[in-house]
Amino acid sequence: MAESDPKIKAPPQITGEPLPRCPGTSYRDLALADTNEVPEFLYQDVYENLGSEPIPATRYTDPTFFELEKEKMWPKVWQFAAREEELPEPGDYVVYENVGKSFILMRQEDGSIKAFYNVCLHRGRKLKLEDGWTAELQCPFHGFTWNNDGSLKNIPCRWDFSHLSDQKMQLPEVSVGRWGGYIFIREAKEGPTIEEFLAPMPEHFKRWKHEECATALWVGKVIPANWKVVMEAFMESWHTVVTHPQLLPFTGDANSMYNIYGDHVNLTVTPFGTMSPHIDPEGKEQQWIVDEFVKYNGRSSDNYEDKEAAAGGFAVTVPEGVTARAALGESLRETTTRMFGHDVSFASDSEMMDALLYNAFPNWSPWAGFQPNIVYRWRPWHDVDHCLMEVRILTRVPPGQEAPKAPAMHFLTDDEKWTAATEIGILGDVFEQDMENLPFVQQGLKSSANGEVQLANYQEIQIRQFQNTLMKYIEA
Repeated sequence: MAESDPKIKAPPQITGEPLPRCPGTSYRDLALADTNEVPEFLYQDVYENLGSEPIPATRYTDPTFFELEKEKMWPKVWQFAAREEELPEPGDYVVYENVGKSFILMRQEDGSIKAFYNVCLHRGRKLKLEDGWTAELQCPFHGFTWNNDGSLKNIPCRWDFSHLSDQKMQLPEVSVGRWGGYIFIREAKEGPTIEEFLAPMPEHFKRWKHEECATALWVGKVIPANWKVVMEAFMESWHTVVTHPQLLPFTGDANSMYNIYGDHVNLTVTPFGTMSPHIDPEGKEQQWIVDEFVKYNGRSSDNYEDKEAAAGGFAVTVPEGVTARAALGESLRETTTRMFGHDVSFASDSEMMDALLYNAFPNWSPWAGFQPNIVYRWRPWHDVDHCLMEVRILTRVPPGQEAPKAPAMHFLTDDEKWTAATEIGILGDVFEQDMENLPFVQQGLKSSANGEVQLANYQEIQIRQFQNTLMKYIEA
């Protein structure tokens, strides 16, 4: 569609020379043909040409670099630590741990949340080992006790600690940021607010309101690969053609749009309900696209309709002259409104089916739109060669109902595959396909002859943005 078309309201914001794109239908073309209006920011190109320099392989394999991340990056960034529904009542707490440090997030009587270092100020024992509820924070070693607001309550044998004042024994706090139902912590006292750090996500998500959602399921597994290796696999869609071939009939993998916003946020928009440009369209009907979507898409609301979905009850018939995207969008609007009680009749086809994946530096990635939303988090796991990958699904809380307390994470053992988490359905098969690559990426990086990682200029631009931001912290 020509740039002079009056329907085009969002001109590109590109710094430097525009980068080549996959020939054929663009995401903008699909957005402008949508049944309902698509938010402009979902089809507006926003990126900067970041060049073509390789990434040193040692950033993924070197224990010294891993230590630099722990020292210079992690304490200075906002880290997604919990969801509001994990600690709904005063006295509820969550233990959040990362790169050798442990924190307690505690719901206060006034509904606010405080976060403390999970350390007894006497001899250093962890105060809590797992999530729960408590009327006080008492150390299991000698019984030093604090109130839930961090103030000192009791020192056993106080006569022997005349050198310790109540003020000195206040539990040290870390900064807390709350947005969209998510709770973040940051060790550094100074820095951008959580809204500034995540911009433009707070503005974009006013439409999707994750504060109206709750965690429906939560699965985690330790992966034998560096946290950046695993996370970066979810920053681009074009590996679908080889790694996830079953998705190609309804996934425009190479038609994806990759936006970057400053240092900390990017957005991948991958269209569903349209064939991959890697597939020969000859003889392929719109109904075939829909049928493949229903079989292999693991995120849409039909997968959460329990008995009906289990019985294969979700079906979409494409009328004559209607596209697969339009037929799926209409069906998903109706299904979502019926299941979750939120009227989404205004929503675009894009917001009902496409992969709208935001990445927030350094390790948190929520999907957007009006379907049940995937939320990823990756954390280093003890050393440079392992990480914990977590997958949540958020669903909308029906109007007038209280959000249910979040379930505990289903922690898969080393010998369990993602498919053992039957609650995530077909997504388990997709993640297993990723696992056929990622441990061997880590092994390969250690054997690299030239010590370099090469990136695509456009389709992997978000990885380059991430790496550039990481180095700003390391070199500061």
